[in-house]
Amino acid sequence: MDSDGTHDARGTHANPVPRPAGPPEVPAMPPRPPAGPGVPPMPDGSAFLTWLRTPRPEAAPGMWRFGHRPRPEEEPEQIPTRQLLSGALIAFLVGWLVWSLLWNGYLGGWWVLPLELFTPDSWRHSDDRVGNAILWYGYYVLIAFTIMLVVGRLGRWGEIWRRFGPPAWNRAVPTSERVPTPEQDPAEWPQLRAAGAADAAERLAAEARAGLMRDVDHARITRAWQGVRSGRHSLATFTGAVLQEGARACPHPSGERDLPTRLAHHDLVTGQVRLGTTADDARNPYAYRGTGLGLGPDLLGTSLLAVGPAGSGKTGTVVRPLAESLCLHALAGRAAVVVVGAAGAGLGPADSYDVVVQIGNPDSVYDLDLYGGTSDPDEAAAVLAEALVGDLAEPHQGGDTRRSTTVLAQLLGPFRAVHGRFPSVPELRQLLDGAAAPLAALRQGLQDAGQESLLRELDARERQMSHPGDVGGVLADRVALLDRPAFAGFFDTSGQSRPFSLKAVDHPVRVRVDLPQRGHADASKMLARLVLAQFTASVAVREDRSLFACLVLDDATGVVTPEAVRGIQRLRSGNAGVVLTLRTLDDVPRPLRGPLLGATGCRMALSGLTPWDGQDFAEVWGKEWIDATDVTDRQIIAETPAGKALHMVRRVITGKAPTARAVTVRQVERERWSASELAHGVPPGHAVLSLTNVKGEHAPPLLVDLRG
Repeated sequence: MDSDGTHDARGTHANPVPRPAGPPEVPAMPPRPPAGPGVPPMPDGSAFLTWLRTPRPEAAPGMWRFGHRPRPEEEPEQIPTRQLLSGALIAFLVGWLVWSLLWNGYLGGWWVLPLELFTPDSWRHSDDRVGNAILWYGYYVLIAFTIMLVVGRLGRWGEIWRRFGPPAWNRAVPTSERVPTPEQDPAEWPQLRAAGAADAAERLAAEARAGLMRDVDHARITRAWQGVRSGRHSLATFTGAVLQEGARACPHPSGERDLPTRLAHHDLVTGQVRLGTTADDARNPYAYRGTGLGLGPDLLGTSLLAVGPAGSGKTGTVVRPLAESLCLHALAGRAAVVVVGAAGAGLGPADSYDVVVQIGNPDSVYDLDLYGGTSDPDEAAAVLAEALVGDLAEPHQGGDTRRSTTVLAQLLGPFRAVHGRFPSVPELRQLLDGAAAPLAALRQGLQDAGQESLLRELDARERQMSHPGDVGGVLADRVALLDRPAFAGFFDTSGQSRPFSLKAVDHPVRVRVDLPQRGHADASKMLARLVLAQFTASVAVREDRSLFACLVLDDATGVVTPEAVRGIQRLRSGNAGVVLTLRTLDDVPRPLRGPLLGATGCRMALSGLTPWDGQDFAEVWGKEWIDATDVTDRQIIAETPAGKALHMVRRVITGKAPTARAVTVRQVERERWSASELAHGVPPGHAVLSLTNVKGEHAPPLLVDLRG
């Protein structure tokens, strides 16, 4: 042992070996760990690749295509299990009986006649016992096999094999999908390789295998590649961005690659969000039963109307998943979404949106542009008039707000010419009330600027103020709803705030507008009409219509006006749509209910609907031809003594008189869903939904479990 108390590895206690002089030994450093403590290992891309390679066959509108297995259009006739098994057993016993009768000679020896006719006598009467056994027992096996085939066909043994045998086991156990070839593998980006961007495709494939790519990245880069194919972007720019950034290429302006939270199931390859499961109900077409319900821009492009009482699940099961899906599409550069609802309605966290306008909240970062971001007084007047008094227009599709538009234009044009901006809410209220000082100042400004045409507009407005029935007073009363202390910091036109305008739907933006429904219900309805009017006006003049634009109104009470219905009808051609929810159709004027249901391609009636609301849905869904079966039991009258005795015995045994059953099948026309069925036959958590996509393909009304 050395002086420091350690053993020398080169000697023993009996024969120590002296240590040579030199520097002290330094112990070897352990290898550096690949990651810091507590850092999980980098995931591989197996989960993402499995998701990307999952088949998504073409399907009818509304079917969840991710991993979908098509079903036949008509339900195949399926024999009841008890009847099938009993029939198979009886067929087996019959075959056994026939074979026993043949083997024991009860049916004679005719069944061996073919063997005697078609084989030489030397084969049958030879001294070769083995050969004779093979010949005769082979014939016996052939006869037994023939009997088994006949009784097996009669007893449907094949159906038992398919229903309970290994084929059924193989269907029940999921099998791993075969890895596709590189030419068919979406993870290898074959479309980029075919266009000559092999380096970019290889970089993206490597990122996917390494677990660095998400579904939003794949959708975003696919969208950018579509821009290259359409000529909006150059191939060199796209390839350079991919080689430099990989899966982070072509980012959303916010830099986000995903939402903070997801509550629904999304498939960004098809663009669908799963809302539930189509019920296994006889009223649903067989091809839809048990399949997932998926909605995407192809269906929302025809607009969606959901009607159900409070607590039926409109916000949680319909609006929230759709808003979440549209936000993901916006991150992928495919869509622009504006979600409007009451403050605290549960429309998603603020981090899921780029712009959050909290009207009436002094902490709101963004303001709402009252005039829609336009500089044209006539356009601003039309949109503002719809918001202020659109609900007061004649409740039919011919009603409009042209008089109100004219009144507003007579004031907005002169004011902008003098001040270079539109009036604020207090200034507009004073002008509509006919206050002398603001009108005099406005007149003096026009005279100084030499605006003769605008002076005539102002003169006309002052003359109309003195006439009875002038709409200026009504407009002033509506503007007064916004001229409240709670809104003092909003609707600013001086340029000191950050106003949001619906003109922004030209870009993939995510917007949430919180309305102050608590204490300001009338103002909230008016602001909802303003957002809808600005949305329909902005969508109509978009340059890039490849970007899907959608407005989601969590509560459309008081929003449906004649002009709003006309605007919804025009959205489909502009690659845009709206999602409206109502507690009842009574919130819509009676003359507008039919046009509203006709303007929306997707209609949803949730559980708890009233019968009179159900009647409107029943009328718009129409009728269908069905086969009605009438069964009639007719008592049999015996005429002979033997027949009467037999009928008496039968009555004693069964307790019923002998009857003959007559079945009549005829075609009748009936409602797809009646008002009574919609009011009382839809279980809680369910809804009846009809769908129409932008190509015009229809799906009949489907009973859907929104909780599945």
